[in-house]
Amino acid sequence: MSRPLVSIVGYKDPYNSLKQAIDLCFGIEDFKEQDRVLIKPNLVAWDFELPFPPFGVVTTAVLMEALIKILHDAGLHHITIGEAPLNVHKKDMGHAIFKEMGFNKLQERYGVELVDFNVDEFEEVDFGDFTLSLAKKALEADKIINFPVLKTHNQATVSLGLKNLKGCLNRKSKMFCHNKDRDLNYMFPHIIEKLPIALTIIDGIFALEKGPAQTGKAYRKDLIIASKDPFACDVVGAKILGYDVEEVEHLKYYAEIHGLGDRIEDVDIKGEDIKAHIERIEYDWEWTEEDTMPKGFEKRGISGIAIRKYDNTLCTGCSMMYNPMLLLVMSAFKGEPFKNVELVSGKKQIASKGYDYTVLFGNCACKLNKDNPNIKNPILIKGCPPKFDKIIEGLKLAGLECNYQEYLAYRQYIFSRYKKDDGFDMELYSIK
Repeated sequence: MSRPLVSIVGYKDPYNSLKQAIDLCFGIEDFKEQDRVLIKPNLVAWDFELPFPPFGVVTTAVLMEALIKILHDAGLHHITIGEAPLNVHKKDMGHAIFKEMGFNKLQERYGVELVDFNVDEFEEVDFGDFTLSLAKKALEADKIINFPVLKTHNQATVSLGLKNLKGCLNRKSKMFCHNKDRDLNYMFPHIIEKLPIALTIIDGIFALEKGPAQTGKAYRKDLIIASKDPFACDVVGAKILGYDVEEVEHLKYYAEIHGLGDRIEDVDIKGEDIKAHIERIEYDWEWTEEDTMPKGFEKRGISGIAIRKYDNTLCTGCSMMYNPMLLLVMSAFKGEPFKNVELVSGKKQIASKGYDYTVLFGNCACKLNKDNPNIKNPILIKGCPPKFDKIIEGLKLAGLECNYQEYLAYRQYIFSRYKKDDGFDMELYSIK
C-alpha cells in the first residue's frame, strides 16, 4: 500500500515556492478547467479598532494571490474564496476582512467570487446521529482547496486542515460542536466527510504558539506544506509544531474511524527534511493545579478569586473574549486580595459553594447556573459572546475595578513586539 504524499517547501517567494509545493504533491493534476474550485482560507477574525497582529492567525494574502495565479495559469477560472469568520462586531465580517486584505483586487483581476458564508446560504446535512448546517457554496464546489495556517489551538491542540473546515458551518452548528455531551474533538473531524477536499495547503510562513488568536506568539517559520491527502497533511503540520497524532485528540480520533496510519513514518515526504523543522511550541496556557487561575496570575500574587479554566464547551466567540476578560481582571489587581470571587464559563461548569460573588461568563454559564443554590450573589455577564462594556460592568459588581487603558496598552504591546526587520511584515497580508 502506497504512503500518502506530502510536500514541504521552504518559503522564498509566494508564487514559485507555492507552485513547487503543489507540484511536488501533484496537487492540481486532477483538476479540470470546468471545475468549480472553492478556496477555504483561515480568516477566523480581524480587529478593525485595535492593533491586530495577523501573524500565524490568518492565511497570508500573498500566498492567496499566488494560489489564484497558479490556478489561473492552469486554466482554472471558476474560483471562489469562502469563509465564515467570527462576526462578533460586524455582521458582514467576511467581506470586511476581504476588503482589508485586498481580496477585492483578486475579484477585479481574476474574476474570483468572494463569499462570506455567514451571510450566504447553508444546507442542513445529516451525519447520522446529528446534523450540521454547511455552507451551500462549499457543498456545491467540485473541488475544495483547504488553506489553513500553521498554528496551535488552546482547545484542539493544533488548528490545521481538519479544524479549518469548522469555518464552513453556520453559527448554530459551530456552537453545537462545543456542546456539553460530545467533545469538540469528536465533532468537527466529521465535517470533511461531506466536502470535496482535493488539496490541503498549510501556510507556514509563520507558526503560532498558544493560538488560535492574536494573544498567542508567532514565529517566522517560512514553510509551505501541501498534500492531496488532508489527514497526512495535518500529521506533518502537527509534527512540525512538535506533536504526534496520539497527542492531538481529533487527529487520533480521525485516524481510528478511518483506519489510517498515524505515524509520521506512514507519510511519504518530498522536499525539505522534516527533521530540520520540528520545534515544539506550547498550545495552551498553564493553570494552577487547584484550577483557580492561570499560573501567571499566581506568580503576580493575585488572590481572592477562582477562575475556572475554560473547557471545550466554550464556543469560539466566548473563547475570543476570554483572554481579554483575563487581562481586565489583571488590570483590577492592586495588590490586595479580591473579594472571594468565583468565575465560571461554558456549558458544564457548575458554580461552587463558599464564594461571596459568582461571575457567570456568557449566556451558557448564566443559563446552566440560574437556579444553582451554591450562589450567594450571582453576577451575570450575558452575551454570546459578552461585550467589553458588559464584562467591565460585571467585574465591577464583583469588586474588580478594571482599567480598560491597561488592556489597550497590552494590545499595543503584542502588536509592537513584531518587527518588520525580524520578518513580521504586514505587507504579507495585503494584496497590492
